Amino acid sequence: MLRKFKISIDGKAYLVEMEEVGGVSGSVVSPVAAPVATSVPVEVAPTTEIVPVSSTDVEGEAMTSPMPGTIIKILVNVGDEVQENQPLMILEAMKMENQVVATKNGKVAGIHTLLGSVVNAGDELITIA
Repeated sequence: MLRKFKISIDGKAYLVEMEEVGGVSGSVVSPVAAPVATSVPVEVAPTTEIVPVSSTDVEGEAMTSPMPGTIIKILVNVGDEVQENQPLMILEAMKMENQVVATKNGKVAGIHTLLGSVVNAGDELITIA
């Protein structure tokens, strides 16, 4: 197929006819929708409700979160004896792991958060009696 072009060289206009050789064919391809796979019903396993190990109604000194973050490790259990400055849990904040440590000697009376929980500054985490 010949195509016509108007070009200008040194201010003089020329009409040029050109034939495309070895180029892409001019046929237009329309997209066709692919068949959609039918969905198969999936059974969902029953979930169990996750609750904190102990409620906030326990007696003792509550350890609070120093900053917002995610609880990534809980290092103690309810009933464990702890020493002052002993790590109790690991709080991830801004891609850094921060230890939450005991402020006094005592016994873990309650854990008020869950592994993977997102906490805010000041949220109660653990109570030491």
